[in-house]
Amino acid sequence: MSQFDDSDDTTPLLGDDACSDDSRDEDYRSRWRSIRVMYFTMFLSSVGFTIVITSLWPYLQKIDDSSTASFLGWVVAAYSLGQMVASPIFGLWSNHRPRREPLVCSIFINLSANIYYAYAYLPPHYNKFHILISRAFVGFGAGNVAVVRSYVAGATSLKERTGAMANMSACQALGFILGPALQACLSFIGEHGVTVKLIDLQLNMYTAPALLAVVFGLINILLVVFFLREHRVDEHGRHLRAINYTSEDGEYLSEEQEERIDQVAVLTSNILFFSVMFIFAVFETIATPLSMDMFAWTRKEAVLYNGIIICCIGFESILVFLVVKVAAQRVGDRPVLLAGLAIIFCGFFVLLPWGNHYPKIQWEDIKNNSLVSQMSAATVVSNSSVEPTGCPIEQTWCQYTPAIQLAQFISSDVLIGIGYPACNVMSYTLYSKILGPKPQGVYMGWLTASGSGARTLGPVFVSQVYTLYGPRWAFSLICGLMVGSIILLAALYHRLIAFSVRHGRTVT
Repeated sequence: MSQFDDSDDTTPLLGDDACSDDSRDEDYRSRWRSIRVMYFTMFLSSVGFTIVITSLWPYLQKIDDSSTASFLGWVVAAYSLGQMVASPIFGLWSNHRPRREPLVCSIFINLSANIYYAYAYLPPHYNKFHILISRAFVGFGAGNVAVVRSYVAGATSLKERTGAMANMSACQALGFILGPALQACLSFIGEHGVTVKLIDLQLNMYTAPALLAVVFGLINILLVVFFLREHRVDEHGRHLRAINYTSEDGEYLSEEQEERIDQVAVLTSNILFFSVMFIFAVFETIATPLSMDMFAWTRKEAVLYNGIIICCIGFESILVFLVVKVAAQRVGDRPVLLAGLAIIFCGFFVLLPWGNHYPKIQWEDIKNNSLVSQMSAATVVSNSSVEPTGCPIEQTWCQYTPAIQLAQFISSDVLIGIGYPACNVMSYTLYSKILGPKPQGVYMGWLTASGSGARTLGPVFVSQVYTLYGPRWAFSLICGLMVGSIILLAALYHRLIAFSVRHGRTVT
């Protein structure tokens, strides 16, 4: 029987694995205590990102009138660009030094950047660029995801790996839920909020989430400093001495470590992960502008309603992670990944516009344009105190592209909420198994960098294509990308196997 068929689903999330022979061993308890710290670090990293994502567009519009949907794409991409640069650096650092060092450094950078974000309204000019820079540094701090995943991969056996990765992704999903939920709750503070004159701070629905992320960062640093210990096990769960303090010598080398990794499988995994993260970056970037254009929601409504929707997707994702652990045990990791890609394709296909109902147009935005002379004066709303809603007239496709219905939007959310978490956890699980027992910090750094590259290009792509050509072109291209990913996975399906299976030590 394959080691993949062992009880991955018994991997502990909050409690020790009762099925383990060494469950009473102090090293075992310390190992899982440290893994739980990594779970919590992933959770807080996710909260720190999603807690501002639904309010990012309204915040930009409020503090800088020159902000456009295209610039929003660059702001969202800045986070991922920072993470892409930092991930290999932190991964390499973690391979040669105690992981506590890169973790504490990265978290400190993250919370400092969130403080910068909260004060982005303060400078008299170029406020949108201050938001851009702050999000880049928040992303740089989030490069510690490579350290977190390499630690969990190195501290778990093959039997534990899928369950541990699923647990970590579940914690990430919990953060994905809590972040927008907190943002939705904090939206009741309002756009004006209160002013703390002592520190010249406007505490409102846009700045409060970033400051709350700072508090979470401080908690995370304390947990890493006081509870994290270095642990490393082989593929069978036997405890090895961690290599992060001294250079390797003969005692650490083994026949397994000298055997070669399948670089084709590594490259394929990176490409597939790039595709998964690209489409999710498109989804999270376009959700708020799309809903404001199609459903004529105000800024406050968009923050609240999208926060609620993302929370629901997060709860759905947790259920998916539970199912994935069982499904991967029954049918394997690759079929689950393939199914996830197919479901994501369906999610974007459903989102394609159709019918003869068109979105409401923001005619208010062109009241000084010559086109007004061709329209009835009654059509133009002259009351400038009313926030204009609907699809901006500058987006010419609004006049001939059918509106996306709310039912389509919700259905797409549900499907993507199923497909994305399945692909996410299977990508990391397969990748860590392909790499085998070698230190994975740098390799995990490159995988995280490929995902960050996708999250850099995705928002820029969708903001440009969506602004110029509309949802029909944007989502059709995404569907094409998913078809290409499915074909790639099918073509190299036989190469995406665990290191020990490739070298004949474990049979499937």
